[in-house]
Amino acid sequence: VLSSGSTSASAVDVIYRVVEESGELLLHGVAVKPGKPMLVGRLAVSGTRSDGSEDERSDSSDGSAYVGLPGYPVSALTIFRTFVAPAIREAAGLPEPQTATVEGSMAVRERYDEGRLRFMPAGLVESGPTQSADGSEGEADGDDETLVYPVDRGSGATTSLVEADGVVAVPPDVEYLEEGETVEVRLFSPDVRPPTALGAGEDDPALSRLLDRLERPRYLSVGSRQGLRRLRDGVTDVAVVTGEAAPDDAAELGGWTREWGLVVPAGNPDDVEGVADLVDDELRFVNRTTDSGLRTTLGNAVAALADERGVDRHDLVEAIDGFEFAVRAHESPARKVLTGEADAGLGLRSTAEALGTGFVPCGTERVRVFAAEGRREKPGVRRLERAIKEADDVLDSLPGYGR
Repeated sequence: VLSSGSTSASAVDVIYRVVEESGELLLHGVAVKPGKPMLVGRLAVSGTRSDGSEDERSDSSDGSAYVGLPGYPVSALTIFRTFVAPAIREAAGLPEPQTATVEGSMAVRERYDEGRLRFMPAGLVESGPTQSADGSEGEADGDDETLVYPVDRGSGATTSLVEADGVVAVPPDVEYLEEGETVEVRLFSPDVRPPTALGAGEDDPALSRLLDRLERPRYLSVGSRQGLRRLRDGVTDVAVVTGEAAPDDAAELGGWTREWGLVVPAGNPDDVEGVADLVDDELRFVNRTTDSGLRTTLGNAVAALADERGVDRHDLVEAIDGFEFAVRAHESPARKVLTGEADAGLGLRSTAEALGTGFVPCGTERVRVFAAEGRREKPGVRRLERAIKEADDVLDSLPGYGR
């Protein structure tokens, strides 16, 4: 019997008590991260009392084996792959499948000092063409180096699995993995290949269409701030950002503009005219997360309004009902408006027209794509640069977009 969830020892986690009452609890917890609250036990075979009713407390020696997986998806998968799947194969007389592994160098330093065996979700990326001693590109110094970067957003984040290619087993006595240290990645599948281009940054509909023109890209919609950080840390090939900041040691591949503003219900029933109405009227507002470049653009607009009125910016922020109510995806504020959960949301004209909502324009912002200097010559990055240069058809198809 296999279940998932309610395996900890809090007041609301009751599975272990059920196992104890109806059979035998053999193990509660393993020194593994993620996945510590694992249960192993045996459930009794129900007998029959003299009155004909079932007795659930019968001897468990002939009962069913029981394993309780943690409820968080990353933890559940880790425990299943590590303990449960091998046990099932052994019981069925099936051989262990050949595990595909790959060695790579840590792209960043990763600290860990919890004293448990850690199965760290990890992604792969290739470093790009190497250079010979005279500076010319080619294979003089060997093939592209495989870099390994941690993908760990917590045990409850399914994106840790979506973005990862495999796991790295970190022994309990290791306090950190140093940048450049060689590690072994156990791949989720023998078919796993590093992406041809790895990017991070703004969630943008034009970018999504351009990435469709690449073979095997991977993009992490984490916002401008995180996109710049990952590029600076040497994890990603490209960063997609808004604003005027330009990262060091990076080349701009190109960009586009997009019209931003307030998404409102169709017909604009509250007669919203701009950012000032968020401050002055009782409107329920939905923002984007702090890492979003679009939120930074809104913040700059609020700061300009504060200067115009001669007041402190924080006073205006506090006057906006929902300024701190943030969602990640670019469509999410508009969908909150559609469902009646908000009167206005931060968004793009293209999103509003695609979803059939109203839109109050507040300005335009520029989206720029930067590549790490050392990876600009990667074939996938060069294809992305070409796609940006040839993006007029994409930009023409999206309301509010342009060069």
